[in-house]
Amino acid sequence: MDFLRPSSLTEALAVKAERPDAVPIAGGTDVMVELNFDHRRPGALLDLNRVAELAEWTETDGKIRLGASVPYVRVIAELGEVLPALAMASRTVGSPQIRNRGTVGGNLGAASPAGDTHPVLLVLGAEVEVASVRGTRLIPAEEFYLGVKRNALESDELITAVHLPAEVGPQQFAKVGTRNAMVIAVCSFALALHLGTREVRAAVGSAAPTPRRATAAEEFLSAELPWSTKASVADSVKRRFGELVAQASSPIDDVRGSADYRKHALSVLARRTLTWAWNDFQKGERECA
Repeated sequence: MDFLRPSSLTEALAVKAERPDAVPIAGGTDVMVELNFDHRRPGALLDLNRVAELAEWTETDGKIRLGASVPYVRVIAELGEVLPALAMASRTVGSPQIRNRGTVGGNLGAASPAGDTHPVLLVLGAEVEVASVRGTRLIPAEEFYLGVKRNALESDELITAVHLPAEVGPQQFAKVGTRNAMVIAVCSFALALHLGTREVRAAVGSAAPTPRRATAAEEFLSAELPWSTKASVADSVKRRFGELVAQASSPIDDVRGSADYRKHALSVLARRTLTWAWNDFQKGERECA
C-alpha cells in the first residue's frame, strides 16, 4: 500500500487524478477501522493532514465555509453559536479522542446512514464543495447521498468544504444509542426552524439507506406552527408531526435495534426537539438571519 502525503490542495488534486484508487485520510476514524479489520485494502492512502486549505473555516455574507478537515472539537468550540445543531451532533460523536481527529468531511466521505452530522446538513440546506483538477462544484446535501456508504463523488474528486448558512433560527439534534457515548446511532433526528421563510426542515438518520428529509412532516408543521403569536404548540400537532417523521423512515432490524423501535424513537425525538426548538423561539434566543 502506497502512502501519499501532498502538502497543498493543488498537489492533492493532482495525486488524486493520477491515483483515483487512493483513499483520502485525515482523521482516520473510519478508514483505520476498515483497514484494521481488513474490510478494505486500497492500493494507496492519500494523507490530507498537511493540506492547510482544508483545515480552516470562514464566514462571508452569512455563509459558513467549513473546511473538510476541521475536526469536531473545533466545530463545538468555535461554531456552536452560529451552527448549534452541528455542534450538538459533533458532541455526540465517539470519544474526546475521536472528536479531536474526526471531521464533517470524513463523515460525508464515509456516507454511512448512521453518520451523526448528516441530518443536520440536510435541515440546514448544506452544499458539499468537491474539487478535482477539472474544477470545483457544489453538490446539495440531498443529492450527495446515493446509498449505503455511497456518495456522489467522482473517482478523481476530493471533498474540500461544506457550505452552511449561519443562524437560520432555532435548531436541534438528538439521537438514540445503546449507551451514552462511543456508540453508533440507533436513529437520529435534526430539526431547524427557518425563521426568515417560516419553514420547518426535518431529517432522519440511521433509519433508511441514506439520511433523508421528512418532507410531509415539514410541510405539515410549517403550516401548523403559530409563527406570528409564538403561542404554545398543541399536543395534537406535536403527535402528528412525530407520526409523519416516523413514516418518512424505512428502517431495518439489526443488532442495534428493531425497525419498529426506530420508528417509535424517531416519533419521540421529533416531539422533543420540536418542543426544545419552539421554546427557544418563544424566548427569542435566536433571531432571524
